[in-house]
Amino acid sequence: MTLSQQIATDLIHGLVSIPSLSRHEEAASTWLVDQMEQLGYDRAFVDKAGNAVGEIGSPDSPRTVLLLGHIDTVPGDIPVRIVTESDDEEHGPLLYGRGSVDAKGPLATFAAAVAKVGSAWAAEKNIRLVVVGATEEESATSKGARFIRDRFDGSDEPIPDACIIGEPSNWRRVTLGYKGRVLIDIEANQPMAHTAGPDAGVGTIPIDLWNWVWDRAQTFNQGLEKPFDQLLPSLRRINTSTDDQMHDHAAMQLGIRLPLDFALDEFLTDLTTWLAARIEADPYAGVINSTSDLTLAGSNASVALRFYGHEKAWRSDRNNMLVRSFQAAIREIAPGTRPGFVSKTGTSDMNVVGPAWQCPILAYGPGDSTLDHTPNEHLDLDEYWRAVLVLEQALCNLGASL
Repeated sequence: MTLSQQIATDLIHGLVSIPSLSRHEEAASTWLVDQMEQLGYDRAFVDKAGNAVGEIGSPDSPRTVLLLGHIDTVPGDIPVRIVTESDDEEHGPLLYGRGSVDAKGPLATFAAAVAKVGSAWAAEKNIRLVVVGATEEESATSKGARFIRDRFDGSDEPIPDACIIGEPSNWRRVTLGYKGRVLIDIEANQPMAHTAGPDAGVGTIPIDLWNWVWDRAQTFNQGLEKPFDQLLPSLRRINTSTDDQMHDHAAMQLGIRLPLDFALDEFLTDLTTWLAARIEADPYAGVINSTSDLTLAGSNASVALRFYGHEKAWRSDRNNMLVRSFQAAIREIAPGTRPGFVSKTGTSDMNVVGPAWQCPILAYGPGDSTLDHTPNEHLDLDEYWRAVLVLEQALCNLGASL
């Protein structure tokens, strides 16, 4: 269809204007489905996971391209507005609002570009294009992406021939990989003791664990210059308290970004063995992996450990038809522009579907990813429109290659 820049702008402005905090996406999903119907999609609906889904092309098409964005956001009330006056002549109007970059901008790019490609093209090429605004990407659950992964499992529905993840990369770049992740919760408790006594206090247990993880990461990272290849721990939360039963508690959450092919089970086993020795507990006798939930009882303190939120790192090959389709599209839309590649130290829904589908996959979308989750999140609307044009062309190129 003929979709103007103004219609595309109205689409992203409307989507950003609807709050959709992770696990509260219903209103935004329903609105986007209505918009996709008006844009001429053959089918549009909210699925059982709350995802906004739009499709063009026959469900029986022999080839499927899946465009997987996410519709949820992190918390943060940023007044939604378009600022047209700027001292920077390189930028166009700026759309402010939570999710404008991460990642409603890329999702609206998907919805607009697929509408521009249109049903007639899909029928001619015998290709089905599926746009998904997934739920709970900003949570450790990735509920929407897991539902889509299981829907397109090669049994009831075919594994996609190619997948595009909706994440900001700048209109002239594609993202080929994301690091993995594991989350670790620890809660230590022991009988209350006077601060003047010989006991250093229960709070030292999680701190000592953090120091062990940090030292282990520094050893692992020796000689590795690229952050994508490194083990990157972060201390997300720590607090102490005393309950009515006169026990002191210390709780901590760690997040660890994982490189490709990292031996996580071995790492978690070593961590548990060290911690058992630290509190003078018997070694843990069970199997330890990324979903373990266990308790160690020491001579004075006990510690509960929980490992969860694991996603494997994933990086796509840059020499495939999907990457080449985007490279050509960027050059065609902006002659003289050199396409770029990036691998990111965060995670995305690529980590969920990439290992399962093993198909050509990359992430694409407008926006500056350094603005993700920030109070100043905003999207250059001229860049957004260029991304729509690039994606439209990339899909046409891909259709000629599949």
